[in-house]
Amino acid sequence: MSKKERLVAAIKNGTVIDHIPAEKTYQVATLLKLQELHSPVTIGYNYPSKKIGSKGIIKVSDTFFTDEEISRLSVVAPKIVLNIIKDYEVVEKKTVETPNELRGIVKCNNPKCITNNEPMTTVFNIVDKEHGILKCHYCDKEQDINKVELV
Repeated sequence: MSKKERLVAAIKNGTVIDHIPAEKTYQVATLLKLQELHSPVTIGYNYPSKKIGSKGIIKVSDTFFTDEEISRLSVVAPKIVLNIIKDYEVVEKKTVETPNELRGIVKCNNPKCITNNEPMTTVFNIVDKEHGILKCHYCDKEQDINKVELV
């Protein structure tokens, strides 16, 4: 497919976030605070995907994300692909992987946990990446990554 035939316009410099499960597209946009950016953002939704059936794609001009911002994405969409674009070419591809520790991203679902009663940062360790099991560093309560509430 030539660059002219793409469903979404090419960008000169920035980040293309691809292979987002369609239903997670807007959650990814919110997590990255794209509504606060002043550069052009294109959000594509419900595109056909051989890998996941239906996908979202987000193109963000002139913006590159930090590792911390990217690790936040792993909570809602662990297998998305980030394409770093410079002068209309992909110069780097990264598959988002869930880190071993999530800091200040997920809320503990234990109402008695100190993180829900004191102003402090939550810390979760990933105890089972394959099944998406997180464990609170403070109260040891385990949570399913698919059912977590974001901070």
